Amino acid sequence: MVNSNTDGGRRSLLKSFGAIGAGAVVATLLPHSDAHAKINGSSHADAPVIAEEYWAQKNGVKLWVYRKHVAQADKAPRQILFLVHGSSYSAKTMYDLQVPNRSNYSMMDYFARLGFDVWTVDHEGYGHSDRTAGFSDVASGVDDLKVAMGVVERITGQSKAAFFGQSSGSLRAGSFANAYPDMVSSLVLDAFVWTGKDSPTLAKRKLMLPDLLKSNVRTVNAKFYSGVFTRDEVGAAEPFISDLVTKEELRYGDTVPNGTYIDMVSKLPLVDPLKLNCPVLIIRGQHDGIATDADIIDFYAHLPHPDKQLVKIGGLAHTAMLGVNRGRFLHAVQAFLQMPEMIDIGAKSHPPAPQS
Repeated sequence: MVNSNTDGGRRSLLKSFGAIGAGAVVATLLPHSDAHAKINGSSHADAPVIAEEYWAQKNGVKLWVYRKHVAQADKAPRQILFLVHGSSYSAKTMYDLQVPNRSNYSMMDYFARLGFDVWTVDHEGYGHSDRTAGFSDVASGVDDLKVAMGVVERITGQSKAAFFGQSSGSLRAGSFANAYPDMVSSLVLDAFVWTGKDSPTLAKRKLMLPDLLKSNVRTVNAKFYSGVFTRDEVGAAEPFISDLVTKEELRYGDTVPNGTYIDMVSKLPLVDPLKLNCPVLIIRGQHDGIATDADIIDFYAHLPHPDKQLVKIGGLAHTAMLGVNRGRFLHAVQAFLQMPEMIDIGAKSHPPAPQS
């Protein structure tokens, strides 16, 4: 099922807005060893991807900010893409997973080779960022994104980006777009939930709420990550992926914050569609149990911008970018972000037709 409305195109990401304070920023070049992605029609398909990491301060909390891009001959600004992670993985595991003998598991590499300047951040309590007594809820994530965008502006001179969020990352990204619309040129919401009504996944998770409220963190292990990839549909991901994710995530510790889990079962809705005045793409995997079709279609109907798309893709479950059909998911995101610019058909006059 595909329900779309694509009257226009992507908006320019090149306009610079006012500065944002981001605290200390330290850059370190990182080695890159991923096999080249296979991208049709990309002039950067064989280019080496440059990885950089930065540090920023949020009220004394140190946040890890990560960038991937390819070298370019000119200094023209590139389209900024900011990826927002979800409840249970850190940024690098979710968006830059390096899988031997496989292509396109790294969403960052894929879009970097398309010419995007790709950024992400480990939210408070995740990955390389400081682990604190905080719950790292959606509101905290909005603050993290503001600080991280300050780093983006310092390095690139741009303060506006296309945002992509997955699962609770889509709640963070959508809430950020509500709070700071001038920083968001377009928005992609993957594995999104609006009200949570009739969600099978959240119905089960709500039973955990008393225990979730007792601590700011919950334990993660191999059994948990295996369940993430099998709870919706066995076979939606290659069997070894959960082992690889477990290995990567346990490098940082065996707990993750509870805040977004609590938000998703006790505070929805968190994103106001009426305040999203930018192009929006909603992607829904066929087997994703985080929301019902009805919940997502209702949210889509409330979006005011004419450039909006709702795409349901077969062969995908909750974690689409790590699934066997990730190529279909990447295709949908790429098509949205590279939509040709709109010709305003409401204008009183149009350029004259070319003379033969």
